[in-house]
Amino acid sequence: MAFGLPSFVKGKKALQRSLSGIKEAALKSKTIPKGYFAVYVGEEQKKRYVVPLSYLNEPAFQELLNMAEEEFGYDHPMGGLTIPCREDIFIELTSQLN
Repeated sequence: MAFGLPSFVKGKKALQRSLSGIKEAALKSKTIPKGYFAVYVGEEQKKRYVVPLSYLNEPAFQELLNMAEEEFGYDHPMGGLTIPCREDIFIELTSQLN
């Protein structure tokens, strides 16, 4: 029984691509301290913010999460939690929560 070399090479390249995606995700997750999570905020240009998990208990932040659920469901375009509001509104709200 012989293996076709071209299909073996294609399989190896596909595995390398998927492993590089895993490495990329691991690097991003390492930049988030324990007790925090990342969100993407903005209407057109999305900016990444790292916020404390304690915000999840705040009614104002929960309203932002409801907006995200209504707009995106569970399929977020950035791969992480995307909040559909203007960046200045998000900054104002989170500064009040601090």
